[in-house]
Amino acid sequence: MATAELVFIPTSGVGHLVSTIKFVTQFLNRDHRFSATILVLKYPSFTPTPTDGTSNPPPPTSVVTPATPRIRIIHLPVPPNPPSPQILSKSFEHYCSLYIASYKTLVKNAIIDLAVPVVGLIIDLFCTSMIDVGNELGINSYIFFTSCGGFLGSMLQLETRDRCVGVEFDRSEADVIISSFAHPVPMRVLPHYSFNGDGFRSMAIHARKFKESKGIIINTFADLEPYALISFSEDGGIPPIYTVGPVLDLESETRPIPQENQSREIRVWLDNQPPLSVVFLCFGSRGCFSQTQVVEIANGLERSGVRFLWSLRRPPPPHKRFEAPTDYADPDDVLPEGFQERVKGKGRVCGWVRQVDVLAHKAIGGFVSHCGWNSVLESIWHAVPLAAWPQYAEQQLNAFMLVRELGLAVEMKMDYHRVGGSLVTADQIERVIRCLMNGNDAGEMRKRMKEISKKSREALIPGGSSNISFGNLIDDMLASSF
Repeated sequence: MATAELVFIPTSGVGHLVSTIKFVTQFLNRDHRFSATILVLKYPSFTPTPTDGTSNPPPPTSVVTPATPRIRIIHLPVPPNPPSPQILSKSFEHYCSLYIASYKTLVKNAIIDLAVPVVGLIIDLFCTSMIDVGNELGINSYIFFTSCGGFLGSMLQLETRDRCVGVEFDRSEADVIISSFAHPVPMRVLPHYSFNGDGFRSMAIHARKFKESKGIIINTFADLEPYALISFSEDGGIPPIYTVGPVLDLESETRPIPQENQSREIRVWLDNQPPLSVVFLCFGSRGCFSQTQVVEIANGLERSGVRFLWSLRRPPPPHKRFEAPTDYADPDDVLPEGFQERVKGKGRVCGWVRQVDVLAHKAIGGFVSHCGWNSVLESIWHAVPLAAWPQYAEQQLNAFMLVRELGLAVEMKMDYHRVGGSLVTADQIERVIRCLMNGNDAGEMRKRMKEISKKSREALIPGGSSNISFGNLIDDMLASSF
């Protein structure tokens, strides 16, 4: 029988929610002494989530449905006094931080109403204001960091700068030394909030609150980011770090269901392609481009001569900019005239697909990705080299790590930003895709990816680094709570 209750507070961004739900399930499967309550925050329709500055559709039903009786889901209402939407125009990070903080009373009351002893409050990296609730109730708080150690180091660097300098970064500054990266980090790959006063201070406050937690749980593994993990161990001000990754939704249990007919046709088409011959283009739940950029991608793909599968999504209209992308009724409306006919048999354009299912197919030999952390881990798990084309949030830093630190990706455009990003030309797209699939260094990069893929799997088995770290987390939780 479960004897220890955990309370999880994720944010509703798909990239955060999916890995959190999977982590909860793995936690309970690992140790049957625990049960869990997930507090789901409700965002107004106009509100961007802390993932990328734009709202996501309501989470898939399967995400918020208990997979076991030991998981309890509580949907909290919109708080009575949310911050003014006007703050949004200055900084979505600042707005979201204030919005989540306005949930403190609702969260406190929900935990009290559980009427069971709670041994740990496990909160998303954007929910650090809830540490105050934990302190008030005498509950230890842990951060579940859904991105990589490199990004964690960048947030801690932000906090140091805020404390020592007191002003945000300037784009004209020289490359910055961040302890979690082996190489100096260019200004051009820092997230947008690094240069926005309100956003900068909000993120610095989150990083400062990290140090008040009992531990930071990171969805990574030791062999992927040894440099970052060593840097954390040498900093006495950082709480214990627990690497538990890769935490992956390999069965797509928490993903929206794509069109079944399309999925079946794609499987059949991939089955008929040679091994490692297809480049897959997919840009996450928020991935979409202007028509001008779509034409450049299409022309680049056609000129490359490489087999491809392209998940193409339609941007929301300007007056509904916080809504999620949708599938095109007819992709020919935005593609160059005759494109699909010319590439027939060698290339395929589709709508929403389950990315991890495609990456698992033997025909996939390369992945053009936005470098969201879940996508990076899925690509590593299936040993698929990447072309890095980040879009928002911390993805530029992820791309920098993949290209410069680890040699697991080629650069499409590391400093690209979906909003206001400069056009990536067909010539560049053609060149990068050829490099990814058939370039002089493609074989060596594929070899490195296979090696790290093997290590990602070894990390999770008994005796593996993440398996051991997970056990240490459980032991420390129980030891400090009873």
